[in-house]
Amino acid sequence: MKNILVIGAGLSSSYLIKYLTEHATKDKWKICVADANLELAKSRIKNKKNTTAIQFDVNKKPERETEIQKADIVVSLLPPTLHIKVAKDCIRFKKHLVTASYITEAMKALNKKALDANVILLNEIGLDPGIDHLSAMQMIQDIQKSGAEIVSFKSYCGGLIAPEFDTNPWHYKFTWNPRNVVLAGQATVKYLEKGKVKFIPQSQLFLQTEKIKIDENLFLESYANRDSLNYILPYGIQNAKTVLRGTLRKIGFCKSWNNIVKLGLTDDSYKINTSENLTYRELLVSLISNANDKNVENKLCSFLKINKSSIEFKKIKWLGLFENRKIEFKNASPAQILQNLLQQKWKLQADDLDLIVMKHEIIYQFEGKKFKKESSLIVKGENETYTAMAKTVGLPMAIAAKLILQNKIKSRGVVMPVAKEFYEPILKELKKYNVVFNEI
Repeated sequence: MKNILVIGAGLSSSYLIKYLTEHATKDKWKICVADANLELAKSRIKNKKNTTAIQFDVNKKPERETEIQKADIVVSLLPPTLHIKVAKDCIRFKKHLVTASYITEAMKALNKKALDANVILLNEIGLDPGIDHLSAMQMIQDIQKSGAEIVSFKSYCGGLIAPEFDTNPWHYKFTWNPRNVVLAGQATVKYLEKGKVKFIPQSQLFLQTEKIKIDENLFLESYANRDSLNYILPYGIQNAKTVLRGTLRKIGFCKSWNNIVKLGLTDDSYKINTSENLTYRELLVSLISNANDKNVENKLCSFLKINKSSIEFKKIKWLGLFENRKIEFKNASPAQILQNLLQQKWKLQADDLDLIVMKHEIIYQFEGKKFKKESSLIVKGENETYTAMAKTVGLPMAIAAKLILQNKIKSRGVVMPVAKEFYEPILKELKKYNVVFNEI
């Protein structure tokens, strides 16, 4: 029997755990789902055969070491900053690791030790990053086989609410880690445009957007995502003049979110010691110069250069930021306060369905002529548990774990899934779950 340790039973885990438990008997696996919330972990396994659920604190070293030593492979759904503790133990005990998170500098530094231990620390194998790599590399390598040269690569992805459940003025609800949404764009963005490196600071990120046509009935907006330059070498597109990765939102979201950023509500760099005693209205007063309880609406409009009849003002009001309601969150940063509020206002309801949208646009040159190739993916969720986000994050992780256990993945060290041994079998199996790209 092979032992699989899944750490984390949160929003993105449902499909991952379902896949693993459904394959457990046939593939002779024993699965342990570990989470700080034991009841949540139990709810995920549903008393399936060859599965157990345990309460688990990754910060407790003896507990962490014990469980990792029992496993053949560890699948981590922890917050990105906690993967490194697990990764170091995986190397020490010669266990494989799978995560959906971006490869950090700390993770990258473990490459030699992982190679020496003959283990794979596979990262970026969720949705974005993950499926985007798999599908992009399949397109890129198919184009390059013909002798063509890629001159422009653009990739976009977003987790959205399905149109029929789009019931709030922000046209957005949480389908994945709320903290990541609140803190998006904290670092300066980098990308390549017509041979020139471009930089976008956080203060400008949500103002520099572009309209993206997904199909005849769906138009979205995109803002640039992180450091697109990091993918030029792994993707093998060193001669490309334009390389951009972007995040998709419904049209109008970015302009409104920029107001939230401008107000300082996404700042996570300091704590408000008396935050639990403040109201949301008092928080706004504290963030806007010369504002007081009576004039805060007017001062906000003046600061943001909007008026009270605008949709921008109405969105802020809808969030409840002008209300004399206690925050009731101790020693919190503005970002934590905002996240707590948004988790109430942007909550995915029981009957709501989410939507995943991804699109690649490639321009390539062949025999002196330029051609364009596009590929798009639209996945709709089933319910509030089996969301499109959980499906597209969890299934690639689960399939990759299976392939590693079957010794069909030969790569070792700290790895991004850009090789054929990843994209060919994983994309093939994803089709069985209706995760299918349409190319034109």
